[in-house]
Amino acid sequence: MAGGLQSSSKMKMGPGRKRDFTPLPWSQYFETIEDVEVENENGKDIFRAYCSGAHGPVLLLLHGGGHSALSWAVFTAVICSRINCRLVAMDLRGHGDTKVKNPDDLSADTMAKDIGKVVEVLYGDNPPPIMIIGHSMGGAIAVHTAAANHVPSLLGLCVIDVVEGTAMDALNSMQNFLRSRPKTFKSLENAIEWSVKSGQIRNIESARVSMGGQVKKCEEPPSSPAVSNSIEGIIEEEEDEEVAEESNKKRMKEDDQEIKKESIFTWRVDLSKTEKYWEGWFRGLSALFLTCPVPKLLLLAGVDRLDKDLTIGQMQGKFQMQVLPQCGHAVHEDAPEKVADALATFMVRHKFTEFKEGYLC
Repeated sequence: MAGGLQSSSKMKMGPGRKRDFTPLPWSQYFETIEDVEVENENGKDIFRAYCSGAHGPVLLLLHGGGHSALSWAVFTAVICSRINCRLVAMDLRGHGDTKVKNPDDLSADTMAKDIGKVVEVLYGDNPPPIMIIGHSMGGAIAVHTAAANHVPSLLGLCVIDVVEGTAMDALNSMQNFLRSRPKTFKSLENAIEWSVKSGQIRNIESARVSMGGQVKKCEEPPSSPAVSNSIEGIIEEEEDEEVAEESNKKRMKEDDQEIKKESIFTWRVDLSKTEKYWEGWFRGLSALFLTCPVPKLLLLAGVDRLDKDLTIGQMQGKFQMQVLPQCGHAVHEDAPEKVADALATFMVRHKFTEFKEGYLC
């Protein structure tokens, strides 16, 4: 069974001790990798899947926009220690190590069909009971997949920190957020450091395994580098823009020389170019979620995220909701144990599976 470093997610750092931002391998958390070949009109699409477990229902994990299946790594190790289950975390179209003919088509309809095709290739005509769990964009795709009945053996649905009302409100500021991120990083360690220090991922262990799925080596160094040396560097530049102009020019020259020596990393997915699909992911999502005819769990980072439809649905007992405070948007990365506990309890209560022998809940 894939292990994990759960203890390190609660690392206590002594004064002056340098934090470790070195990458961690996928194999520490998942048992196998599978490249799933799906036939389409133009040839073959290949979806990367990370798998664990041999018995029990399948938890099909769908990541958020710009992330990859590796964002589920620490969660996978935890949930496998709690309940009998199988895990399949897949890189969605245009993300991670999935290779498709049309990676720019990120419409909800296309991605939901992808999920159905991958399940069909993996399990044929007799798929096992499957619970779909999705975070953010992946949560929206999970709902679209369930509503269109692309997974006939669907057991249940878990959506993590995505609510139509809040998501639609946030779309206006999304481009500003994307512009505020560094365009490039001088190393994978540097990208991991940025993700933790900027608060994008609040669990250093998860950042060390998942950021490799968000960034890639540049094929060619950018012509005018804007390389992030560290999060402190970014903050200093914002505060002292005018004063720093001269030293910036000097630093640009130094960076230029550094680029020739080092690999530069950039984002795998240009999320700003996916804007035309955002509304299609989220509009009508609450009503769609409520109509899915399976047991449903909604995990949120804050209770203020509920919109009107979901507030009424929750009062009517149409789904179970749990708020996990002290988490950022990447709830399953920030608090993998809490998410695993909530999901394990939900699944056992509905008799989808059993706790593992010896596990004390």
